Amino acid sequence: MMNLSLQSKTALVCGASQGIGRAIAIALADLGANCVLLARNEEALKEAIAQLNTSEGQKHHYAVVDFTDLDRLKLVIAELNTKHAIDILINNTGGPAAGLIASADASAFELAFRQHLICNHILAQAVIPHMKEKGWGRIINVISTSVKIPINNLGVSNTIRAAVASWAKTLSNELAAHGITVNSLLPGFISTTRLDAVAEGFAAREGVDKETMLQTMKNSVPAKRFGAPAEIAAVAAFVASPAASYLNGITIPVDGGRTGSI
Repeated sequence: MMNLSLQSKTALVCGASQGIGRAIAIALADLGANCVLLARNEEALKEAIAQLNTSEGQKHHYAVVDFTDLDRLKLVIAELNTKHAIDILINNTGGPAAGLIASADASAFELAFRQHLICNHILAQAVIPHMKEKGWGRIINVISTSVKIPINNLGVSNTIRAAVASWAKTLSNELAAHGITVNSLLPGFISTTRLDAVAEGFAAREGVDKETMLQTMKNSVPAKRFGAPAEIAAVAAFVASPAASYLNGITIPVDGGRTGSI
């Protein structure tokens, strides 16, 4: 029988107050995991905690942190490490604003690099020692299909997402012998507040209203619909499970078939 159980495992889920992050936390908890949620909105974190399954004795916690504050993040993860042994790390951070790369300010790249790659790295470095000790671990990065094919008008995001994917692949090679896998999920057009913001940016650039742009985006997907956060979460839950022990160092588009590469 396929082993999907995450009983006795503890997952640290970033960006868990809404959207994809919250959906992943729900899916992991449903498989029996204890979840520690990270985000900057405490009220939304409390709401998310209330949605998590506790039927198998799972214990869930949260910590408030803004990923623009690296010093605060280091303090938070150091404190969490004294209370929780993290087995699963879900790196998930909201993407940079839409815009052409030629007109992007250099500071936008620096900010996005810190919020994504540097924060991912700080968290990974903090949890890897425990994973090595147990000989088991999962690091899952939520990135973007732009890793495969850059998306027009997302210049800063395309650049930083590619850097995260390369970091993850390199890390996977270094950690595989310790029973730790590192994989990345590439969401396509998923119904979240992030998608709404991207659609607004696209609409402004094309000179159309947002609803027209949303329909155009939907039509570009072979499935002719946007994905739901739970559909990303289902893939994350499998990748986090014992059943995915030989899945390592890959990027997995979850996009209804939209990415135009094999």
